[in-house]
Amino acid sequence: MNVPEETLSYLTALGIGFLIGIVRERLHQPGALMAGVRTHTVAALMGAVAFHLGMPIFVVALGITGLLIGVGYYRSYATDPGMTGEVSLAMTVLLGGLAVPSSALAAALGVAVAVLLFLKKPLRKFSQELLTEYELEDALILFAAAIIVLPLLPQVAIDPWGALKPFDIWKVVVIIMCTGMLGHLAIRLKGVQWGLPIASLLSGLISSTAVIMDLGRKVKQDAAMTGIACASALLSTLASLILFALVLGASSIHLLQSVAVPLLLGGLSLLLTAVALFKHHQLPLGFALTSSQRAFQLKHVLLIAFSISSISLASTWIGSVYGQPGTFISAVVVGFAEIHAAAVSISQLVKPEGAVNPLARWGVLAILMASVVSKSTLSFISGGHRYGLRMTAALTLFVLTTGIGIAFT
Repeated sequence: MNVPEETLSYLTALGIGFLIGIVRERLHQPGALMAGVRTHTVAALMGAVAFHLGMPIFVVALGITGLLIGVGYYRSYATDPGMTGEVSLAMTVLLGGLAVPSSALAAALGVAVAVLLFLKKPLRKFSQELLTEYELEDALILFAAAIIVLPLLPQVAIDPWGALKPFDIWKVVVIIMCTGMLGHLAIRLKGVQWGLPIASLLSGLISSTAVIMDLGRKVKQDAAMTGIACASALLSTLASLILFALVLGASSIHLLQSVAVPLLLGGLSLLLTAVALFKHHQLPLGFALTSSQRAFQLKHVLLIAFSISSISLASTWIGSVYGQPGTFISAVVVGFAEIHAAAVSISQLVKPEGAVNPLARWGVLAILMASVVSKSTLSFISGGHRYGLRMTAALTLFVLTTGIGIAFT
């Protein structure tokens, strides 16, 4: 049965007012003077009726509501200086009016307002007790980078070869910041022992290189977590390998089928090594990082973005100079910075009828080798020799296992 549009609008307004009123009434002390279920329900219905009668009437209704709110706040200011109740009542009238032209949007916003009001205590505890000053600063930097800076950057290339696009470069910066923030939150919620591997596995789908460097920074802060950091870095590499296989399959299913077994063997090598490291390097109970607990270092992030941009520029130049033979070289060079983009390049060596060129199979291995060289180098730079040696050994085993698979399958 279809409900008339006008009836649906009034029902939505009643529901919004009722929901917000219930939340407001439950949050106040018994016996306190306040706007509860009846007031908010009537206010929402008033907004809907006023909007239906015309915009001038709706403006008058808002004015009357504002006057009543002002009088009520003046009387209760001495005992309750907060303005949440007054603002929520005004919002209820506005949402009641919005229910007339857009009942779905009004209902969604009404639920959001009710949830925010209900989460008063958890939000206050989060902002005053759980969130540190450094975390707030990092969050503001992240939001500024993603919401303010990123949309302003041009999406066209600024170099003759079409490799450097400011929008894409800054997007890498934002992604790396998000990676650091995700890992930081996981550590805060689950602790280093469990939070770090979980965050690394998820973040590896975004940028395993960024994860490895961020973990290296943590190792420099506390050498005791070298083993856990290496295990987490290998898990991020495993996630990146899975995404590499998916991109390869999307570009050329025949090439993926040709190298599926070697990639599976390499993935098992990463997983087993990570599990072994995780079991043999338990952190002491109550262990905590001794640093300032920043989610990311801005100069560290910018350095990674600069390195990736430089490598991308070099690979594009090589491809333009050497033509068709440069496809293989370009794909391998791109692999130093981004194996997923390299997967698309190397798939171009597969013939249209689906015949897999042996060069393409070995090209997959060459891309992974280039990525291993890059990751090993960055692990030494970011985490020192202990972290670098362990990462290099584990990643070398991964490449050898994959290479043996390609050679004998």
